[in-house]
Parts: sequence; C-alpha cells; structure tokens
Amino acid sequence: MQNKSILRNLIALTLIPGLGSKRVRHLVQECDQLENLFNLSKTQLRSFEGVGEATALAILSFDDWESVDQQIEDTEKIGAQIITMRDPEYPNLLKEIYDPPILYWLKGDPEALKKPGVAIVGTRNASTYGKKQAEKFTTKLAEEGLCIFSGLAYGIDTIGHQSALNVGATTVAVLGSGIDNLYPKSNTEVANEIVKSGGAVISEFPLGMIPDKNNFPLRNRVVSGLSLGVVVIESGIKGGSMITAELALDQNREVFAIPHHLENPSGTGCNYLIKKGAAKLVQVVDDILVELPIDFESDGNSAKELTKKAPSWKEYKLDKLSTSICEQLEQQSFQIDDLADELSVHTSELLVALLQLEMQDIITDRAGKIFELR
Repeated sequence: MQNKSILRNLIALTLIPGLGSKRVRHLVQECDQLENLFNLSKTQLRSFEGVGEATALAILSFDDWESVDQQIEDTEKIGAQIITMRDPEYPNLLKEIYDPPILYWLKGDPEALKKPGVAIVGTRNASTYGKKQAEKFTTKLAEEGLCIFSGLAYGIDTIGHQSALNVGATTVAVLGSGIDNLYPKSNTEVANEIVKSGGAVISEFPLGMIPDKNNFPLRNRVVSGLSLGVVVIESGIKGGSMITAELALDQNREVFAIPHHLENPSGTGCNYLIKKGAAKLVQVVDDILVELPIDFESDGNSAKELTKKAPSWKEYKLDKLSTSICEQLEQQSFQIDDLADELSVHTSELLVALLQLEMQDIITDRAGKIFELR
C-alpha cells in the first residue's frame, strides 16, 4: 500500500519553486525516512547532497499543504493515480536513466510502462512518405508484441499510437502537460482509447500544468527512458526528435532512423543521425528487432525480456588483450577511445581485437561506436 505521508511530501517537493529535480532526487535517494522529511532540522537537510542554505530554508518554509492535498483529491476524481519512485509500479528501466522523474501522474494500467517496447518519434508536420513509414513500422513492431511509447503530439506521434491501437497492441503516451490538460485537445479520443485498451497516459507535471516549450525536452527523456530503443521516423535537423535521439544515446538506448530523400527537408535529421553513426539505418523491421535485448517467441505475438546470463566471453580461450577488453566491458560500456586509454593500447590494435570479438558474438557495437558485452 502506498505511504500517504511519503506521497504528500514528494508532491510538496515538486511544488517548491527553484528546488530543481536533481536536488529532489538526491533527497529521495538519500533520505531514509521520507515521511519525516519536512520535520528535519536545517542541519539535517543540509547533510544531503546538493542541499544548501537556501534549499533547506525553502523546504522548511513550505506550508502549502492545501495544494498538495488538492492534487491528491483531484487525481482521484479523474480516475488517475500518482506513482512515485518508491512504488513497485515504477518501471526499473526508467529508474536507470540519469534523471528519472520522482513521480508521475497516470491514467490507465501502470504495468504497461514495464512492457518491453520502442519509442516512435518524429515531426508534427509529417510528409506522405513519413506517415507511411510510421504506420508500416509501428504496425509491425506492435504485432511483435512491443509496447509503443510516444508523446501524443500531432503527426508521427499520433500515427504511432493509432497504429498500435489498430492491431490491439499496448501503447503509452507521455505528456508535456498535466494529464488533466491534454495537449493537443484533438487527441482526447486517442488518449481515451489508449487507456481503454490497456495502455496508459502519463505525465510528471502536476494537474493543471499547461503545455510549455520547456516541458517537452523533459517529456522526451521519459519517452526514451521507458524504451529499449528510439525509432526516428522523420525529423528535420533541428526537430524535437533530434533531442529525443540525443537523450536516448545518453541513456544507452538503441537509436534507429528511417532514411529520407536528399531533397526532403523534413528528413534531414534522420539522414544526419545515420551519417554520423548515431543511429542505425532502418530499411526493414528486422533491422530494429535484431538490435533489441529481447526474445521474440516463435508465434510472433509476444515479446519478453531476456534474463541476464553469465558473460559468454569466459567460455572462450582469449588472448590477453581480448580478456582485458571483456573484463572492462563487464563493468561498463566504452567508446573506443576511452577503452584504448583505459587499456593503454593503440587504437588500431584495439580495433582489430574488437572486430574479432564482435565476429565471435562476444561483444556488440551500439550506435555512437559504444562497445558492450552481449
């Protein structure tokens, strides 16, 4: 059962101006008794990372508990719920990112967020080609049992959600506004259908929050954070989907992009991602499926996460350099230059060893030339 005191305190933290999500996360992670957070002394508060004099005073002076209780009451009225980082419903994959939201409002099934899935992102002003690719790839991915994550915006987002619904698949919409203030309003019916079909509509922004341009990059990090990979269907070089792709790379997620005609300005972002090696070029759906860390059952109707096995490299007879590479990659993923520095070897020598390990299916090369164990 959800602890009401902890819930009230976490909501209160989100309502304190200037506190910042980073400080809030430190408090949540370091405070053993969150239910007593607002009863701590200034000295105790300042013992937490990132909490200085001003922050401690801001917490101690907070007294707008009426707004906190109103948020809880209004959430119940609209048939929604608030999920916090301390709740078992909070998806582990989202917890792994650098800056996960400490809580979010949700309408629908909280378990939908835990399903293995991919994000479908792209421009609001999609071309005929972009719309066709969005529908084609989303439909095939959804038919494989993958959950479809997106932002419920016009264009590619809407096509992604609708294509998943059309084949009876689960889809999750992440908003840049309060869930009671749906944007765009024209997607209200789609949002309702998402909830009815076993999916979810979520937002880390409090009830009543209006759409704001500063909210959307925050929304995008959640879209990518919930996903195993991000598929950029169509985007200009400065499109919001480029931000999502960058966030996905930072979160160690797979990034894919659909190639576009050289004279299509709304596809220049996709081509750029492919050109610089930040995204894998997608021509068929298997180009995506083969890169995802999931096992597709033989009936083709469901996907399940693979359980981690003992590192396969230990089963091979490897030379000293290859063994050292695997030992490092067992700890974390590395870009080639960083790995060369760590092992004190020349890049050219390292490349040969990496290629051999890749051919043996011991390691894999992710987008952005990041190497990791399979």
